[in-house]
Formats: sequence, structure tokens, C-alpha cells
Amino acid sequence: MLYTNDITKKVKVGNMFIGGGAPVSVQSMLCAEAHDIEGNVAQALRLQAAGCDIVRVTVPDKEAIKTVEALKNAIKIPLVADIHFDYRLAIESVAAGVDKVRINPGNIGGDANVKAVADCCKAAGVPIRIGVNSGSLEKEILAKYGGVTPEAMVESGLYHISLLEKFDFDDIVLSLKSSDTFKMYKAYELAAEKCRYPLHLGVTEAGTENMGVIKSAAGIGGLLLRGIGNTIRISLTDDPVKEVEAGIKLLKAIGIRNDGIKFVSCPTCGRTQIDLIKIAADAEKRLANVNKNITVAIMGCVVNGPGEASAADIGIAGGKGCGVLFKKGEIICKLPEEKLLDALIEEIEKM
Repeated sequence: MLYTNDITKKVKVGNMFIGGGAPVSVQSMLCAEAHDIEGNVAQALRLQAAGCDIVRVTVPDKEAIKTVEALKNAIKIPLVADIHFDYRLAIESVAAGVDKVRINPGNIGGDANVKAVADCCKAAGVPIRIGVNSGSLEKEILAKYGGVTPEAMVESGLYHISLLEKFDFDDIVLSLKSSDTFKMYKAYELAAEKCRYPLHLGVTEAGTENMGVIKSAAGIGGLLLRGIGNTIRISLTDDPVKEVEAGIKLLKAIGIRNDGIKFVSCPTCGRTQIDLIKIAADAEKRLANVNKNITVAIMGCVVNGPGEASAADIGIAGGKGCGVLFKKGEIICKLPEEKLLDALIEEIEKM
């Protein structure tokens, strides 16, 4: 393992932290039109309710500062201003109360502009995320490496870090995103060897929900399992609430988050004699908002039922038109198929 979350720099973002042993956070970005104040606020509140830890909004011009102000008055989670090119918008966003700024120091002008942003953020206690994207690397770096490579992405990131460090600013989070999962993975792996700033993980332009979640699970999940990464975004061409839901599920799947129910269910086979697919889907839906740190098993038959799922806190296993309810591998009772799920829910409510 190259490093762990515990030894990265701890960066304060609003009322929470990134890195330094803080829990891995889930982020998303608003996709309403930048000047649609009502639409952005409504979407941000939906994201907050879904469990989003940090939300980002684009600030393309001075008019969008009004959206920033409205968001800060409406939500409780940290707000990040996404800035490109105009350093003055970063300064105005900080004045409007944002909790973090996302920039590329190299594209906001010369040293004077970078220093102005760094000084402003330092005075306000606002960190900066350096957002490196494989599609916007510097021409000199592309020429050096012959194109977009993980090494080129990391060199770009370290260059941008140096621009901020030159002005004594080190409340930095680094992201190195690519739509190529392998390049993204290798870039973060290399970055973990070369710097100790917190890393924001993401596969950019990952696609629609199906492929986007798969690519993100491979890249982000693989890195997290190695102890690399401090905050994540699963980028989807879809409702941003789905990004948050997918991010939370990913953290639960690899054991980083333990809040809420963890499901174990078998894929079914020819031995299954109940409608397990429907029962499992209904169970997940009905228990979606139950915030209990337990494992629930939905199993198809006695072969992979109570015994194989004995590590589960509670579960059901099917038979021929019937099934059993069990806890920690011990059978509690046998029930008709149509009563299994209700009995499971009732028992979970008692726990």
C-alpha cells in the first residue's frame, strides 16, 4: 500500500474535513443552469437529503454569484465554487461564502492572479481543489510525454501545486480525472507516491448510469481498496442524486461506510423456488431509509441460506413456495413465501 487516508494533510471544508483520517466523503455537482437560482437551490436540497457531503456549482460569470449566495443560505453542506479562467470570480465566490474553490492555477493568469486567489482563500480559511483533467493538459507537458499519459497528468498536478505553494498556500486537494479508467487509476497511484495532499477521486465523463457506475466502481473502488483517496465523485450523465446514491453504495460495498443496511443476496439458480429477484428488490426498496448498521441476507435456498449467510445479522432463505427467517445462521421460523418479507421487516424494526 502506498499510503493511507490517515497520513494525508487534513483540509477543512466548511463544517467537515478531507484527508488526515477523516471519513471518505461523497460529492456531486449541480447541473441546473448557472443563473437558475430556484432550480439550483432545489437540486442542492435534494442532494443534501440524499446524503451528499459536498456539492459543487459552476460560477461562469458575476451574475452566478447570486446563485452562490442563495445556495449558502439554503443548504447546510459545504459548497464548492467551480472556477475557470477568471480569477476574480474565485475571489467573489469566497466573499459570497463558498467553502472551497476548484481551479487550475495555470489557467487564471500570471503570478499576480494566482497570488490574489491564494491570499484571499488563505485569509478566509477556504481550501483550493486543483482540478487536472486529461483533456486540458498543458501543451508543453503533452509534448514532453507524447500525449496524455498518467505521468503527464501527475506532472501537471504537481506544477499547479507548486504555483500555490509558491505563495505559501497548502490547503490543497488534488484531482487527476480522465474518462479512461486505466489512466485515471495509474495517475492517482503515481500521485500517491509523490504528494501528501488529499486526493479527490473520479472518472470524468464516465457516461450514463450503467457504464458510468461500472467505470467508477472499477477506478475509484480499486484505489480506495488500496487506501488511496479521500473524497469521491461518481460522474454520471443523469440526475446528480444518482451520483450520490452510487457513491454511498460504493463506500458501503467496500466497507468504508457502515451506516445503513448492507445487503447480501444470491444470484439465484435452478434450485430457487421462490420469486427471489422480486423479494430482494422489494426488500432493498422498503429498507432504503433504515439507518441501522446491520447485514441483511436474501437467499434463494437452503444450500446457500442460513449456513452460508451466517455472518448476516438477519435474513431469509427460500424453499418451495415458502422460506425461513434466520438470525446469525439460526432459523427462527418457517413461513409461506408471501409472508417472508413482512416478517423480515418486522424483525428488523425490533433490532
